[in-house]
Amino acid sequence: MKRFGIDIDGTVTSPDSLLPFINKAFNLNILYEDVNQYELTPFVNVDEKEFAHWFTENEPIIYKGSPPADDAIDVLNKWKHGHELFFISARGSHLLDVTEQWFFQHGLTFHHIELIGSHNKVETAKKHKVDLFFEDKHDNAVMIHEECQIPVILFDTPYNQDPVPKGVIRVRNWKEAYDWVENWLKTNETLRKKQLV
Repeated sequence: MKRFGIDIDGTVTSPDSLLPFINKAFNLNILYEDVNQYELTPFVNVDEKEFAHWFTENEPIIYKGSPPADDAIDVLNKWKHGHELFFISARGSHLLDVTEQWFFQHGLTFHHIELIGSHNKVETAKKHKVDLFFEDKHDNAVMIHEECQIPVILFDTPYNQDPVPKGVIRVRNWKEAYDWVENWLKTNETLRKKQLV
């Protein structure tokens, strides 16, 4: 049994979840494929403070209305009996109710949800001794891999195109993630058996 550390926004939820809300609120037409950086403020026609205020006010509505990424629910539910699913997110802890409701609504199992209120997930990943991490934010993926010495699955998006080190595995979708992880689990099991001989 392995313990998986899993980001929520842009990983379990569709990476373009935010855009319909932003486009509507600010009367814009930002296209997902044009979002070439993680920070969205440069794409919006208001200053940083105003955008931050809008985002904070609307977070519960956004998270409640975010669709799951294709195949995320199916794949994660395949792993729920054999592994521990620890969801570690930059959302603030005051959003736990909204987050849990979304999980229940979409029939997604979790063993633990931790909303840490910051993008620095390294300490939380270490604290929970996760064996593998799933992420969409480039610098997070690299940092978690380097600091925790674990593989990190990075979901390919227009905003995370910088090069990645060997232990960060770029996948296009949850089906590819599933195939990589299943292969990794088999390899680990084979190594473990060899060590026992």
